[in-house]
Amino acid sequence: MGWGLGLTLLSVMAAVTFYEYSLMSRVLDHCEARGRRHIRFRELAADVLGSGWMFYFVVTVQTAINTGVSIGAILLAADCLEIMYTSLAPHGPLKLYHFIIIVAVVLAFLSQLPSFHSLRHINFVSLLLSLGYTILVAAACIRAGLSKNVPPKDYSLSSSKSEKTFDAFLSVSILASVFGNGILPEIQATLAPPAAGKMMKALVLCYSVVVFTFFLSSITGYWAFGSRVQSNVLKSLMPDSGPALAPTWLLGVAVLFVLLQLLAIGLVYSQVAYEIMEKGSADASQDRFSRRNLVPRLLLRTLYLAFCAFVAAMLPFFGDIVGVVGAVGFVPLDFVLPVLMYNMALAPPRRSPVFLANTAVMVLFAGVGAIGAFASIRKLALDAGKFKLFSNNVVD
Repeated sequence: MGWGLGLTLLSVMAAVTFYEYSLMSRVLDHCEARGRRHIRFRELAADVLGSGWMFYFVVTVQTAINTGVSIGAILLAADCLEIMYTSLAPHGPLKLYHFIIIVAVVLAFLSQLPSFHSLRHINFVSLLLSLGYTILVAAACIRAGLSKNVPPKDYSLSSSKSEKTFDAFLSVSILASVFGNGILPEIQATLAPPAAGKMMKALVLCYSVVVFTFFLSSITGYWAFGSRVQSNVLKSLMPDSGPALAPTWLLGVAVLFVLLQLLAIGLVYSQVAYEIMEKGSADASQDRFSRRNLVPRLLLRTLYLAFCAFVAAMLPFFGDIVGVVGAVGFVPLDFVLPVLMYNMALAPPRRSPVFLANTAVMVLFAGVGAIGAFASIRKLALDAGKFKLFSNNVVD
């Protein structure tokens, strides 16, 4: 989208999502003050929206989001493993799908951690990995941008107005996935009650990290490589021809950091899908590690990850998958529903600035999501026509 529009949109999406999540935290506080502490997004939706078609839409979208994020995490983690492997054995026999299987097996083993609360230490390590990865990649991009071996920088956009428009809405969809977080109530469930006030402190801390990591990596990556920068910037730092544009040790540590981070992301987002699947299979009267609960959990979670790994291997279109998930899932769940639930739960006056602003945001992003969905599916269809299923390369 270029420097001006790209940075503007990055800032707008950060501000809007912060506002949306602050509204959702107030809805959660509102319900808790009335004796209904919701620890699942679907429970909050059922309370505020009722049990009609909107509730089932929310559950379906949230499940689709978590599945899409799991697929993307497996694919990009496998891509990182392949980067490490090809740097050590350029002509080795292993293919992308081999690494997808390896990642899925590791996640299947780690998936037996039973709940969000059991992931709290992994989440903290994930935070440190995000900060470390961003610092390393930013330093590598600055070094590469100053190197004489860096490809010519090209910041130009497509000359076609229609192509430029589709790319812009595709970018909005991708950013919706980047900023989206449809598991806020599940995160609140890890806080000791009452949760009032704690969620806002958590959001401020979250967005302090968000601004640092997102903006630093975006600015340095685009500055160094221009519009040719790849969605996995490590590939730009390790071109197919010519020397690497960063020290080997730095690239190795960065790849390791993002690999571990992706495993953590896969674990966190999969937990919601696990709980939905296991709602009917588990026996709450028995211990979670009893044979009665352990066997179904092991089977369901392994089958779920096998499905995600199969889709990741069959359709290795990372950027396109993120775009589709963002447009179809994150936009309605994180940009439309929070303002709708706030208006319904707290019922501000219809002519108040809050109600009018919420309505404007809802209508705007409903339209953006619809166009973004079309642009994302169009891009996926175009790439699918160029590349074979089960390709050995992650399609940008």
